[in-house]
Amino acid sequence: MSFASLGLSAPILDAIAEKGYDEPSPIQAQAIPAVINGKDVMAAAQTGTGKTAGFTLPILERLAKGQRAQANQARALILTPTRELAAQVADSVATYGKNLPLRSCVVYGGVKINPQMMNLRKGVDVLVATPGRLLDLYNQNAVKFKHLEVLVLDEADRMLDMGFIHDIRKILSVLPKKRQNLMFSATFSQQIQELAKTIVHNPVEISVSPRNTTATTVEQWICPVDKKQKPALLIELINDNQWQQVLVFSRTKHGANRLTKQLEHAGIKAAAIHGNKSQGARTKALESFKKGLVRVLVATDIAARGLDIDQLPQVVNFDLPNVPEDYVHRIGRTGRAGASGQAVSLVCADEFKQLSDIESLINQVLTRKLVDGFEPIHNLPQSRLRPVRAHKPKKPKKPKVGHSDGQRSGENARGHKPSDKNKKNIWARKKSAAKSGQRANRGNANATQKKSGQGKPSHQRNRAK
Repeated sequence: MSFASLGLSAPILDAIAEKGYDEPSPIQAQAIPAVINGKDVMAAAQTGTGKTAGFTLPILERLAKGQRAQANQARALILTPTRELAAQVADSVATYGKNLPLRSCVVYGGVKINPQMMNLRKGVDVLVATPGRLLDLYNQNAVKFKHLEVLVLDEADRMLDMGFIHDIRKILSVLPKKRQNLMFSATFSQQIQELAKTIVHNPVEISVSPRNTTATTVEQWICPVDKKQKPALLIELINDNQWQQVLVFSRTKHGANRLTKQLEHAGIKAAAIHGNKSQGARTKALESFKKGLVRVLVATDIAARGLDIDQLPQVVNFDLPNVPEDYVHRIGRTGRAGASGQAVSLVCADEFKQLSDIESLINQVLTRKLVDGFEPIHNLPQSRLRPVRAHKPKKPKKPKVGHSDGQRSGENARGHKPSDKNKKNIWARKKSAAKSGQRANRGNANATQKKSGQGKPSHQRNRAK
């Protein structure tokens, strides 16, 4: 199959040829015709299989045949969870649309907003954005969606989780009801699938590989080790194996900074990338890593989605993620586009639950390898695959046997007598109310006595008179 057989025009085919691509990947072969035909799409495919081109190519094809964007208007909106992924998608749009008279723009936080507002003034055919910055621009009337034709949620599972869902709902509320909706991701949990189907309409569902699986081109193994020995083990692995380009994932920003200092102290050039870094610092660190000026890039999960590094050979999970789907995205940074790669996880006994969740998700028990001198004192329990429980909808609450007061009095009026248990409750409430009334009456009487002088000794009453 060729790209020409998918219905793409000559300007786009020329741009694809310049990139050196001859045949579409499986996800592209299925998604491109569906998007060109105006269908809503939910697509799941492993990271590194060409999902981005799977929606950018047909969107450019559709937009090229319509009217250009008017001032401050956007015709296609692509939402991404991270700045790095937004920049990557924007590059893809610019590359494949270079021969078309279309305007595109990317907006995200961490940089000045005024240049982005200036870019939006003339209108853009394709707008790539992170949710927070997009809402800022919308609230300042810098962008409008009256003529929006297509909405894309890239890495849809992350876009619809609790971290983004409120912003996404705000954005959806201001978009035209009639539009094309596209959702692409490597992982879709059952809950996210159900939520996604409230946004798309009769979607074409595409899955070119089993859901939530990892690429076969990535060799995965774990190294049991005590938590305190992890930094020393990582340094040992890097030096002994002569790894020259390693992407290391840390669970926290503070942990990423601390590990970077430990690597630098050991003579290994390293840099950190996470949400507390400015966008300039993040971009500089990533570029230095791609050029080989930095040997190790330590990242939090913010970078698991959006880092596209050619021929990245090595990924290390210094900490296992709390969300098992993030493991799939992390190791998907290597073994891309058919290349081989290796993913190593340093796992301590405290992380056995996270390990079990990951192995159940990918339906695979990961190979264990001990390193001499780093055998753990705290044993990591043996793994055993657990069946993944399907998400069950909540059962409707059973009606209560008793009734609220309003219901009870209404039923009594219609001839229904209260049960013995309810009778006891009624008498208990009446008795309590009577006691409260008695206390209130005594309080009022005491107040009256004090005011009139009653209840005082006679000499005090006389003095008061």
